[in-house]
Amino acid sequence: MNMNRRIGLLVAALVFLVDQFTKYYVTGPLGLNVQDASLTVLPIFDLRFVKNVGVSLGLLPASGAMTRWLLVLLTGAIAAGVCVWMLREKKRPDIIALGLVLGGAIGNILDRARLGYVVDFADLHFGNWRPFLVFNVADAAITIGVLILLIRALFVRDTPAGRPAPVENEVNA
Repeated sequence: MNMNRRIGLLVAALVFLVDQFTKYYVTGPLGLNVQDASLTVLPIFDLRFVKNVGVSLGLLPASGAMTRWLLVLLTGAIAAGVCVWMLREKKRPDIIALGLVLGGAIGNILDRARLGYVVDFADLHFGNWRPFLVFNVADAAITIGVLILLIRALFVRDTPAGRPAPVENEVNA
């Protein structure tokens, strides 16, 4: 296995471990394990326990066992696709971004399979305005990874190694 793929797998493993540790710490030692229990950390940031039974933005709520396991299967299939993409990808920034997505996905899949919901706890707010729903490390990693992939797809033009970047022809008048 080449170094880039190892880096991608390492990023995924680190995201997964940090995600699971923070969820454990918030719900265990900090004791925030009751719906909407909170602890103010900064004037704009609280730790607030939320059971997320849906996927992004609370869509597709899994209210029963069948929908829960269907969501586990769906997100597991997506994570498997991301893993295959990462293992085939050649560009290091894309591999790292895919590692962020994969690690976050696995962290949330484990929660849903083990608990029946995803533990969310990070509540960023400015007064009563909340630009995001309550989220977790996995959600942040997935979002950052997807943004990196989008920015690179839309704005970065990679050149093959050993070849100079193409120069546009100038018309002399």
